[in-house]
Amino acid sequence: MKKIIINCIVLMLLLSQTSCLQTGNRRKNHKVDVYNLYIACDSQEDTVTGIFMNEFARILEEDSKGRIKMNTYPNSQLGSDSELIEAVQNGNISFCVGTSAPQVSFVPQAAIFDAPMAFKNLKIARKVLDGPLYDKLKSYYKDKNLRLLAIADQGFRLMSSNKNINSIKDFKGIKIRTMENKNHIAFWKAIGANPTPMAWPEVYIGLEQGFIDAQENPLELIVASKIYEKQKYIINTNHILHSLMLIGSEKVLNDLPEDLQKTIDESAQKAKQIARAKTDLRYEGRLKIIKDYGCINKDLSPQLYKDMKEASKSIWLDMENQVDKDLINLFKSEIERSEKNEY
Repeated sequence: MKKIIINCIVLMLLLSQTSCLQTGNRRKNHKVDVYNLYIACDSQEDTVTGIFMNEFARILEEDSKGRIKMNTYPNSQLGSDSELIEAVQNGNISFCVGTSAPQVSFVPQAAIFDAPMAFKNLKIARKVLDGPLYDKLKSYYKDKNLRLLAIADQGFRLMSSNKNINSIKDFKGIKIRTMENKNHIAFWKAIGANPTPMAWPEVYIGLEQGFIDAQENPLELIVASKIYEKQKYIINTNHILHSLMLIGSEKVLNDLPEDLQKTIDESAQKAKQIARAKTDLRYEGRLKIIKDYGCINKDLSPQLYKDMKEASKSIWLDMENQVDKDLINLFKSEIERSEKNEY
């Protein structure tokens, strides 16, 4: 149904001559005064995803001095994450913002973001994603007619639970809701939990009725969905970074003048910094909400962190068969360099 909606919208845009697609001849002849471009996400506007989208749109309009008009569609108006990626790939939408997991079907190398226990903290994660790894990933996206413009984040994924976790043995048998993602599932199995894929709308009721004991998500989503009302502990497992990718359509962007393509690149980087700052700022506010409600927020002990990282090695080995081994090696080396503050 969402694909039909997208196609209908695109048809109307084409008929009104305001489509984001511009022919090569019109571009070369500079006959277009204003380029109408379109960006969508499947999240609400009052999320870091929505903020990332809106800030990029605002900055791009300003920096292009009105030559680009951005049209924004939050809250799944044009489809789910997967549907939006496909629409961008086909040139039906100019840009989208979303997390990496649904992108694996289009760019298999995006599975690298599923690597568990990769980063000690956000500072290291962001250094790695702004370095040579980013350039390498851009090439994989380009091969699929997608342009990776910037990577922000919504912080780490955390675990919420009704059981206290002090050692790796405490994970044994916990029924934890996960995404339908083989790498996520493998990680929780490796540390002894019982991962249970479940549709997101069912999670609150699942916790309420005892079908599951725990779940994992960024803190912002834990608060927005009021999951904390059904959980006693919010544990800073920080097991996977919840990345947010700003992606453009190669088909659309290649038909724009080169100076505007450069403006798009620069605007994306500016919006990325704002999105990251919002993530950090909002985290403290949401942490206060869960603590005021009575939830206990816990960091991992050094020993528990070490044990979880050790248990995750099997997933890293398996991921070498999913993505290029060279990419995994680059990822590891960039993490090591960042931890040593070498750049």
